[in-house]
Amino acid sequence: MEEGKRKLQLLPDTYAVCRLEKNAPAPDWGTGGLFSSITRTEEELSVVCPDAHVPDGVKRQGGWRVLKVEGPLDFSLTGVLASLTAPLARKGISVFALSTYDTDYLLVKKEQLEKAIQALRGEGYEVEEGCRVQGEK
Repeated sequence: MEEGKRKLQLLPDTYAVCRLEKNAPAPDWGTGGLFSSITRTEEELSVVCPDAHVPDGVKRQGGWRVLKVEGPLDFSLTGVLASLTAPLARKGISVFALSTYDTDYLLVKKEQLEKAIQALRGEGYEVEEGCRVQGEK
């Protein structure tokens, strides 16, 4: 594989991006599943977690699938997210990106997932699709 090219893994489940008030406590429902993220800023508390865990009445946008970049990534690497998001942007695919200490994650709306995977493969990325949501084609 070319230098800088990475493998990606499609995580199971469909995820939601939620917005809570800035002073809200971190919710227990927001920490389950294989992947979750809680981020607090001056303006808001954002929670990313499986769609099925979000209670009614919470402001959210659901229907996201998660592509995990094979890691760990060294902090000296540059352009990792740019190399992933540029081909998606050229295809008109919106992403929600998150990073952790070890790696990066791209959230793509499930309606655009196949188009996103094709675009990334067209750029030489390997995408492991073995982790589909039960019942999805």
